[in-house]
Amino acid sequence: MKNLRLAEGEYRFARIVWENEPLPSGKLVELALKEMGWKKSTTYTVLKKLVDRGILRNENAVVTSVVPREAVLREESRAVVERSFDGSLPSFLAHFMGGRTITDEEADQLKAVIDRFREGERHG
Repeated sequence: MKNLRLAEGEYRFARIVWENEPLPSGKLVELALKEMGWKKSTTYTVLKKLVDRGILRNENAVVTSVVPREAVLREESRAVVERSFDGSLPSFLAHFMGGRTITDEEADQLKAVIDRFREGERHG
């Protein structure tokens, strides 16, 4: 299995690709300069690293993603819960909420997510 954990800069860079793919590599250099202040050499260094890890693809000077953004977010979320909350989703949610109130609509949406992933009932 690929390591889908990305450093902050790698994630921001991959986000540029996810939001603009397919993306000519020259345009990626322009966007990385504009959005991140990166020089061309930095852009190509990080691109090569993410290609080597199987996160992105660079074929014929066109950059696309191999791994969808959702997979990276899912992996990072799992790692945070595991590392910071001993894998406890209720503990994570309690800390995340931190006294914040939510609307009835938000509560219904959260319940719908929980219901979709209830053990033994998940279908895809």
